[in-house]
Amino acid sequence: MELALIGLGKMGMNMAKRLLRGGHAVIAYNRTPQKTEEIMKEGAIGAYTIDELTSKLSTPRIVWLMLPAGNTVDEYIETLSSRLTKGDIVIDGGNTYYKDDLWRAEKLHDRGIHFLDIGVSGGIWGLTEGYCLMIGGDQGMFKKIEPLLITLAPPEGYMYCGQTGSGHYVKMIHNGIEYAMMQSYAEGFDILNASPYGNDLDFSKLSHLWNRGSVIRSWLLELLETAFAKDRRLSGIKGYVEDSGEGRWTVKEAIDLDVSADTITTSLFRRFLSRQEESFSNKVLAALRNEFGGHRVVKK
Repeated sequence: MELALIGLGKMGMNMAKRLLRGGHAVIAYNRTPQKTEEIMKEGAIGAYTIDELTSKLSTPRIVWLMLPAGNTVDEYIETLSSRLTKGDIVIDGGNTYYKDDLWRAEKLHDRGIHFLDIGVSGGIWGLTEGYCLMIGGDQGMFKKIEPLLITLAPPEGYMYCGQTGSGHYVKMIHNGIEYAMMQSYAEGFDILNASPYGNDLDFSKLSHLWNRGSVIRSWLLELLETAFAKDRRLSGIKGYVEDSGEGRWTVKEAIDLDVSADTITTSLFRRFLSRQEESFSNKVLAALRNEFGGHRVVKK
C-alpha cells in the first residue's frame, strides 16, 4: 500500500522503516528535513512541504500522523484538511486524548475525509518486535488500511476497538496500567537495594530469573535486565521521571466514572514527586512531628 507518514521521531522513523521493509510505499515528511533525508536512504519518497506530500499521493490518500499530542496535531490536521479530498483517510497514531479525536473526526467528516485513531505501543523496539495497535473509527476504513496494520504488528498484534476515540481510549488505559506496573517493579527493587542482601544481588540476573516462569515475568523485566547490566545500581541516572499525559487522563477518567484506581493514581503522583529537588510536603511533615512530639528536625 501507499501512505504518507508525518513525524519521524523515535516511533515514526521506525514505523516507516518497518513499512518499507514490508513492501509498502512511504512518502515521508518531518519538520526538520534531516530526518526526511535519513528515511529516504531506506527507500522512502521524501517530501519537504505538505503540498508536496499530498501531491505525491495517489487517491484515495492515506496520511498517518505520528506527532506529539495537542496543538501540533491540530495544526497539521487544519493544514491537511484544506489539501485532502473526499474519501481520503487521516490516521492519528500519537498518544492523543480520546476526546480530541471526537471533534477532529467530526471536522474532517464535514469535508468528506475519514479519520482513524490508532493507539501504538512498542517503543523503540517496535521496528524488530512489531507494534501493538489499537484502532478506533469507521470499521470499513479499518479494513481498508488493514494491510498496513498486518505489517506493523506482530501476529495477533492489532485490534479494532470500535467507534472513534476507542483506539486512543484503550491505549490511555494501557499506559495507566503501565505506570502502575513500572512503579511496582521500582518499589520492589528499592526494597531489595536497601536490604541486607541488596549489595550481593545482581539485579540484572535477578530480572532475568524472574522472567523464567515467574508470575511477574514481563517485557518490562527484560528491559530492566538490560538497564541493570549497563549500570549495576543505576548510578548514572537521576531519578527524575516525566509523564506524557496518559496516566493523568486515566486517573481523570477513573474519577469521572467513580472507579477506584488507587495504584495507577499513586504511580502518577510518585512521578510528580520525583521532579522535586526537595518536597515541601515532607518539610511540613517534619515540622509537625517536631512541634507536637519534639522529634528531631534535620537542619540545612
